[in-house]
Amino acid sequence: MSAAVIVFPGSNCDRDCKVAIERSTHERVEMVWHQETTLPDGLDLIVLPGGFSYGDYLRCGAMAAQSPVMQAVKKAADDGVAVLGICNGFQILCEAGMLPGALLKNAGLKYVCKPISLEVANGQTRFTAGYQGQREVVMTQGNGDGNYFADAETLARIEGEGQVVFRYVDNPNGSVGDIAGLQNARGNVLGMMPHPDRAFEAELGSADGAVLFRSIYAAA
Repeated sequence: MSAAVIVFPGSNCDRDCKVAIERSTHERVEMVWHQETTLPDGLDLIVLPGGFSYGDYLRCGAMAAQSPVMQAVKKAADDGVAVLGICNGFQILCEAGMLPGALLKNAGLKYVCKPISLEVANGQTRFTAGYQGQREVVMTQGNGDGNYFADAETLARIEGEGQVVFRYVDNPNGSVGDIAGLQNARGNVLGMMPHPDRAFEAELGSADGAVLFRSIYAAA
């Protein structure tokens, strides 16, 4: 598998993602600076990592969504390449119009950082097939703006089309429908607030994140 991690000013989980993918799949990952206008050839996965792109000025992810590289990311997604946005990456995907809805301030107005249990709401995606029927996984939450919101019409559509991939077992953000992660209608773009890159080895408290990366590898 060929993968790339996009690096924005303020990203702080870019190296985490690189290490997590390489240790989970034994494949090399390239780092791509946000000002690039092209991506490496033959990619199977593009990751938008967590962090605080542009210091979270304006809305989280709003400035990063305008970075030059995002046009290449959108084209790759249109061509069927898997795109994974984690935490701030999820926010960027929503701001770029690649996923529906928006991420708001957490309902409790506090930053949440802790291990979190997730329900695998759709185990038949290229991101979750490797869980093989496992209904609950553990990853790590780390955000202040993880409160997923969509209007009633949008919510009905994504629920009806099976786009919700992960739900919180105990919702720490106030996200509508307990949504922790969702994919686009085509099924090749996933945004999620919890970090699989912080849960890829047992020594980190969970290795469930590694299964997600290996699922993408198997689909590729």
